[in-house]
Amino acid sequence: AGKMNASDIAKAIKMGKGKASLKTVSGGTLTAWMKGKDLYLTDENGNSSKVTIADVNQSNGVIHVVDTVLLPKK
Repeated sequence: AGKMNASDIAKAIKMGKGKASLKTVSGGTLTAWMKGKDLYLTDENGNSSKVTIADVNQSNGVIHVVDTVLLPKK
């Protein structure tokens, strides 16, 4: 789990002029972007996934549920 909620990610996207690069817990990178009001994440392999449930708070951070599996770089 990470520490960024959906609002933090949206701010980072705005500051990045449409995209934000996010580090994963395993050291990989996800690219975050918006399509309308929907938040999307793209993995290092180019696969994109829509965030369907944001801000699931856990004891070790925040989880965002996505509609497609995202994988580390091959």
